[in-house]
Amino acid sequence: MADFQFKKGTKVEISIDEEGFRGAWFSGMVIKPPTKNGKVLVEYDTLLADENDSIPLREEVDLVQIRPIPPRESSRVFNLDEEVDAYHNDGWWEGVITQVLQNGEYSVYFRPNREQSDFKASDLRLHREWVHGRKWVPPLQDEEDKLHVLATTIQVPIRHSLGEASEDEEPSRFLMFIIFSCSILPTGRQVVQPTAGKNAHQQKEEKLFSPRSLVEVSSDEDGFEGAWFAATIVEVIEGNKYLIEYKDLRTEDDTEFVREEVDELHIRPCPPPAGKIDRFKLYEEVDALYNDGWWVGIISKVHRSKYAVYFKGTNEELEFKHGDLRLHQDWIGGKWVMASQV
Repeated sequence: MADFQFKKGTKVEISIDEEGFRGAWFSGMVIKPPTKNGKVLVEYDTLLADENDSIPLREEVDLVQIRPIPPRESSRVFNLDEEVDAYHNDGWWEGVITQVLQNGEYSVYFRPNREQSDFKASDLRLHREWVHGRKWVPPLQDEEDKLHVLATTIQVPIRHSLGEASEDEEPSRFLMFIIFSCSILPTGRQVVQPTAGKNAHQQKEEKLFSPRSLVEVSSDEDGFEGAWFAATIVEVIEGNKYLIEYKDLRTEDDTEFVREEVDELHIRPCPPPAGKIDRFKLYEEVDALYNDGWWVGIISKVHRSKYAVYFKGTNEELEFKHGDLRLHQDWIGGKWVMASQV
């Protein structure tokens, strides 16, 4: 399949590499095709050049920031734990279905800011990735096959500095994967917020996070978004906060382990073992132990004794030993959820 050509007038989706917009995609059109330096002039459909006028915003973006309009089924019933894009504030944001509501709506959970909102089915689409300017993963299912399990082989070789994967590779099983970018959902839609009274889920977490509990802690600091670090609860503090001590992060003088106060939204239990894994498979979503934390990535190449892991947030690939990887799980609604497998 030939690479997609972004000619003048082509309808596309554009990502914005700015704080508060990372991970979202906005519809637009190519005004000038890519130049030799990889820049593309685009015009947004919904974003304006100025809040006080109606002129569409135009700007130059890198070629890697645009993609074709994703395919979309004419109608679809979404399932629990399914990864989707939700239309919000003029863009599409990645999330996961956490509840199927009786009124035909769905609750969608956004991992980066741990917020949850309700959406109509018309404001959702199955999440897909545009891989190497060649194909969508997962591919669009034929209308006649919507009720059947995807049976076609997904072969999406990921080229990288460690070598080029062959298109003839046929892994024994496949993973429909989503790597959630470290974006922040813009405000403006009603979300589930903690209240003064404790609900059942909060009470459950409060019991889990008691002194001496082993947990994992996330950080909102630049460069650490999406990573989880092992820690121990030292003290429960008022206002849903905890004093924790990291197990591997040490102070600058290297005399003791770092302690800090964090709120319960940045704490989760340690993931349970996912069973004995003799060998990770191509395209499996994993956590990789790097710089004392666990970072979500995707197996992009299987070597004889090591694995290449691709990290979407930084567009990097690194090599890891088997013992430094684990199957990725998410803590959603008080339970552990693994990526859907086909």
